[in-house]
Amino acid sequence: MNKYLCFGGAALMTLAYSLYANGVPRRATITRGGFGGGTCTVQVNVDHSAEVEVWGDMAELRTLAGQDAFWRRFECTAPMPRFTSDFQMRKMEGRGRITLAREPRTNYGRARVRIDDPKGGRATYTFALVWRGSNGPGWNPGPPAGPPPPGPPPGNGVQACQNAVRDRLNQYGYPTVSFGRVAPQNNPRRDVWITGTATGQRKSRSAVFSYSCAVDSRSGRVRSLDVQPK
Repeated sequence: MNKYLCFGGAALMTLAYSLYANGVPRRATITRGGFGGGTCTVQVNVDHSAEVEVWGDMAELRTLAGQDAFWRRFECTAPMPRFTSDFQMRKMEGRGRITLAREPRTNYGRARVRIDDPKGGRATYTFALVWRGSNGPGWNPGPPAGPPPPGPPPGNGVQACQNAVRDRLNQYGYPTVSFGRVAPQNNPRRDVWITGTATGQRKSRSAVFSYSCAVDSRSGRVRSLDVQPK
């Protein structure tokens, strides 16, 4: 009897480990849009339950229950440091629950986020990991980026940035977008940095977002974009 119990327990442990270990890795697209901190935006499609673990500029998506979860987007303004002075997880989209299961400060520099979808069928979930400052070396250390000196933007810089913000908020489910303050800053090397606020409207609900863009001063192309709820 004990032999069968031990065998059954070992089989369950092996199955659980294989389900947990068979994750789908992904490397972040680095947009270089943050000052004094950073943001990683994760978008995945989940059927029932899944976990996303993020460290540095890498992440792994694990399906815990239901059909296989799959990646939609993984963007970071910088690799996530191993030690941060302020760390938050912000839910941006999804009908179910998104919870921060483990913070990087207590999980060897890895942030673990759990997604639970209570309804049948697949749904898209988007969340952001946001940090301010660092208490130690990051995964990919480099020279800190300072804010560019103020100056006049090119004529198409603000419009190109706001068009990109509008497209991003449309993807988040906000068909109507209006813009508030805008603060362009000119970088004499190449980029025009533009920051501001936007309001997304859907049905009777609205939400305010802050955004930042890096626009190529020669081509007018948006080189990086970061949109976060306020």
